[in-house]
Amino acid sequence: QFQLVESGGDLVQSGGSLRLSCVYSRFTMDYYGIGWFRQAPGKEREAVSYISGSDDSTNYADSVKGRFTISRDNAKNTVYLQMNSLKPEDTGVYYCAAARTRMTGTNWNRRVFYDYWGQGTQVTVVS
Repeated sequence: QFQLVESGGDLVQSGGSLRLSCVYSRFTMDYYGIGWFRQAPGKEREAVSYISGSDDSTNYADSVKGRFTISRDNAKNTVYLQMNSLKPEDTGVYYCAAARTRMTGTNWNRRVFYDYWGQGTQVTVVS
């Protein structure tokens, strides 16, 4: 059974940094693309970033470009999301998800293509 577990969420001041981790349960997921999504209260879940399982290529939402960095360490079965210069609008529950489908620049942000989801970790940014 495939599982993903997020951690690293916290309450942080505006301008601060956090690093989220997503640990996946099976080594075969080394070849899966991993995406990070977030959901603020009363809003739809939105894509934040994605890293490919085949060539480590990455994608970012415009709202986080230049501030967030996604990376993966297959030896640790972990994908990271480094978040710098955090803003109150970054507040939400952050989820990681795994996709068997190889994503492109036009579909990486679509939830329907992801097969497995974690339970989420809360990020709260206060001004």
